[in-house]
Amino acid sequence: MTCFTYRNGQLYAEDVALQDVARAHGTPCYVYSRAALEANWRAFDQAFAGHDHLVCFAVKANSNLAVLNLLARLGSGFDVVSGGELERVLAAGGEARKVVFSGVGKREDEMQRALEVGILCFNVESEAELQRLNRVEGGMRRRAPVALRVNPDVDARTHPYISTGLSSSKFGIPIADAPRLYAEAKTMAHIEITGVDCHIGSQITEVGPFVDALNRVLDLVDELSKQGIVLRHIDTGGGLGIAYQGEQPPAPARYASALLELMQRRGQTLKLLIEPGRAIAGDAGALLTKVEYLKQTGARRFAVVDAAMNDLLRPALYDAYHAIQPVHQQRGATEVYEVVGPVCETSDFLGHERALYIAEGDLLAIMDAGAYGMSMASNYNTRARPAEVMVDGAKMHLVREREQISALFAAERLLL
Repeated sequence: MTCFTYRNGQLYAEDVALQDVARAHGTPCYVYSRAALEANWRAFDQAFAGHDHLVCFAVKANSNLAVLNLLARLGSGFDVVSGGELERVLAAGGEARKVVFSGVGKREDEMQRALEVGILCFNVESEAELQRLNRVEGGMRRRAPVALRVNPDVDARTHPYISTGLSSSKFGIPIADAPRLYAEAKTMAHIEITGVDCHIGSQITEVGPFVDALNRVLDLVDELSKQGIVLRHIDTGGGLGIAYQGEQPPAPARYASALLELMQRRGQTLKLLIEPGRAIAGDAGALLTKVEYLKQTGARRFAVVDAAMNDLLRPALYDAYHAIQPVHQQRGATEVYEVVGPVCETSDFLGHERALYIAEGDLLAIMDAGAYGMSMASNYNTRARPAEVMVDGAKMHLVREREQISALFAAERLLL
């Protein structure tokens, strides 16, 4: 859903001018659209209507409490990958019984806390984790609900850093090993087998890899059924991409149709869990920044802005593309700029070779930054992380204050 539009040359989020957000809360600043977040979540929920399902938002994409609370009010489940993310969900009003806990390195204390609050399922990613979980839950005299995350060795055809379904990946259990591990889990006193999980990557822009992965998972479900191991759900993971630079990812309805058609053809009625993150939050957010300096070095022009790689890491980490738009459209001859931040790294860039008509002091909006923006932000160079603002119609709400520099070292101590 597009909630960032120009009106009379001014860029708006819903009915709020972004220049007014910058005036009220400064820059850099993340701005989210409530309407876009809710519409994107509902698109998934409605696409799977008629089949028992649960949409579990991937918290790693955007963990702001206001974002999580909005989705919890809609009835969303949540996919977490740490104890901290679990606590965020609970603090935001999410229901523990709608939480799936993924991740390759769960600690014992995280397992204990998840069991205490009664999560829906642990997505177990190794034999060692399964054994640890059985031991931990035994000490608590409870049974842990478990789905094994299987690795189907499917190429998601995405960036190698966010491709998780190949046999070389650290994630999941080789699908060929799954029958043996399910049989082992069945003998464990403190494990309750509830499902199977599969996640092949992120920013996937075609349906084929999802269908291939599900087909292999359904083969496993059939094999387990013959062994007397009956599951209650299939978790197909997340990974559906968004259009950063002209990509044409399938709409949630097309994605759901492909999965449900395969389920029907294979005669499967198991509950489906899905874990979208980027596809819900990505285009619902933008990062506001101000041009501090215009600089020319040799043949290159630089627009030095007050946002940096610590605020939005994706360009430096993945060479990811984000559209960069002026908050105030002006007429004039454009120049080609490297849009860079003040961090002392050559990799600190937000956009290469962008044609812009700008001056010092102008505001820019870095688009499609609602996912993996603030959630990956850091304090590198002792930089305070940005404020976060939620726009709701004609209203703006500060949902996270800008960090204070003094708070960044408040927990540190001098030697006596």
